[in-house]
Amino acid sequence: VQLQASGGGLVQAGGSLRLSCAASGRTFSIYDMGWFRQAPGKEREFVAAISWSGGSTDYKDSVKGRFTISRDNAKNTGYLQMNSLKSEDTAVYYCAAGTRLYGNGWYVEENKYNYWGQGTLVTVSS
Repeated sequence: VQLQASGGGLVQAGGSLRLSCAASGRTFSIYDMGWFRQAPGKEREFVAAISWSGGSTDYKDSVKGRFTISRDNAKNTGYLQMNSLKSEDTAVYYCAAGTRLYGNGWYVEENKYNYWGQGTLVTVSS
């Protein structure tokens, strides 16, 4: 499956952005999906994940209550709604997909994801 992330940009602290991850090539609905981010000079980290059905979601502690992950399998698209953005949220955001991640508890492990989008830059100005 090919993934295309979009929706990044420059936003002031306290603002909102919605990232999208459009999938093509294979049936998107069979894949668990995750969002990761990489800030300048730091390693890539887990942000959020959603199971193939949308029935389970999980978040990095620092984004809980501010970010919401969702998906529309009919549109082959996943989303990350980001509210109350902070300067520390500045990073390149990547979407990723894989199978059986939730069943095995692997959804926070980036090396378990088989497919990755190209990344979209989110810059939060303070």
